[in-house]
Amino acid sequence: MRSIAVVGAALLALLPPAARAQVSNDPASLTQDEEDRLREAQDPSQRIGVFLELSGERLERFNAIRQAPPDPAAAGRGGKLDLLLSEYIALDDELKRWIQDQYNTDHDMRKGLRALLEQEPRQLALLTLAQQQPDRYQADYEQSLRDAIADVNDTLDGATQALATQEKKFAAQERAEKADAKAARQSAAEEKKRQKEERRLRKKDQHKGDSDGEDQNY
Repeated sequence: MRSIAVVGAALLALLPPAARAQVSNDPASLTQDEEDRLREAQDPSQRIGVFLELSGERLERFNAIRQAPPDPAAAGRGGKLDLLLSEYIALDDELKRWIQDQYNTDHDMRKGLRALLEQEPRQLALLTLAQQQPDRYQADYEQSLRDAIADVNDTLDGATQALATQEKKFAAQERAEKADAKAARQSAAEEKKRQKEERRLRKKDQHKGDSDGEDQNY
């Protein structure tokens, strides 16, 4: 993203063309349980957290298969690794769409963005390590790996700027709300003080009237 006004460029459009095509052809293949987890997380930050969990689970499986001892009976490992990276990219693309939607509608997702900026660098480190330490299957998933690394970098860039904007915006709103609440408390206290003074004056006038009446009777 080059400016806050085009946050979507970093969150969506900066995906490499190959990655965008891969996302289109290979969706995240969510299970019913995973779909339920996403659907139930209606809070913006909670939804971001679920996306991070799901993408992290794909990378854990990717790493486990990659580090498993060679086994002639375990055919198709390269294809499985490529598929997991495709699912990872698809999840990250959906995460970007969610962030963009919440950003456009001014929903507070600061907590989720902070979690993203804490967790995705670790995911990026794992992907980078896989690139730097190639295995016997890397030819099968090399393009997906490059796309995933580019995708995560774009996500981190967009999330960093989105968080900076929200920190500034919502912090200003919170200061204004605190100032309004303080002014309301002061106004209520002054009104209470005024009413108390009025009651005191009425009692004083009433007491004075009673005294004048007694004097006249005397």
